[in-house]
Amino acid sequence: MLVALIAWFASRSWRIVLGCVFTLMAIGYLDMWSDTMKTLSMIFVCTVISVVIGLPTGIAMARSNRLQNLVSPVLDVMQTLPSFVYLIPVVMLLGIGKVAGLIAVVIYALPPMIRLTNLGIRHVDAEMLECADAFGSSSWQKLKNVQLPLALPSIMAGINQTIMMALAMVVIASMIGVQGLGQPVLKAISNQYFTLGIFNGLAIVGIAVIFDRVSQAYGRRLQKHLERVHGH
Repeated sequence: MLVALIAWFASRSWRIVLGCVFTLMAIGYLDMWSDTMKTLSMIFVCTVISVVIGLPTGIAMARSNRLQNLVSPVLDVMQTLPSFVYLIPVVMLLGIGKVAGLIAVVIYALPPMIRLTNLGIRHVDAEMLECADAFGSSSWQKLKNVQLPLALPSIMAGINQTIMMALAMVVIASMIGVQGLGQPVLKAISNQYFTLGIFNGLAIVGIAVIFDRVSQAYGRRLQKHLERVHGH
């Protein structure tokens, strides 16, 4: 019910709401509800942390070429390292468990948020910024009223990508004790339980589609709302 309300608030689309309800009912019917909720809570927490870290970092990079030159190689390394490699230093430092998994997932999911925030703000039309300067806007007002609204499609794409990468990493993080849908998939691989792996894999796909559709629809609605506000 709560997911349906969130989906309706975000998208205002009955098709998306019905898709969410049907997917979750199927997950419940196939007895994967508990694992799915664990996975959802993990992804939600990881996405919030990634946005809290990634958004200010992306804004800072957009304002400073020197910082961009420093951070970009780090992001390149983070995005090209195989996902399994993230688990090694985290397990060495923190051992096996939820916290280690959380940190590994956040590190893996963070780069697209930083990159797309930086890209979106850098691609804001220079004429819009000149207009804001002509009206005597401070740098904070410029950021809040011009740059962030215009960069919103790019930022929402960053959040979307972060969610997808967090979802992909949650399955791999099951190897270090993270509870959720990844555990049955891991069990299915080691014991060759074909149907168990397929059903849990489909549950992960279902969650990915829900997150993807709801976040994209919310991004479009937010963009239209901001365009109306700034149009007036």
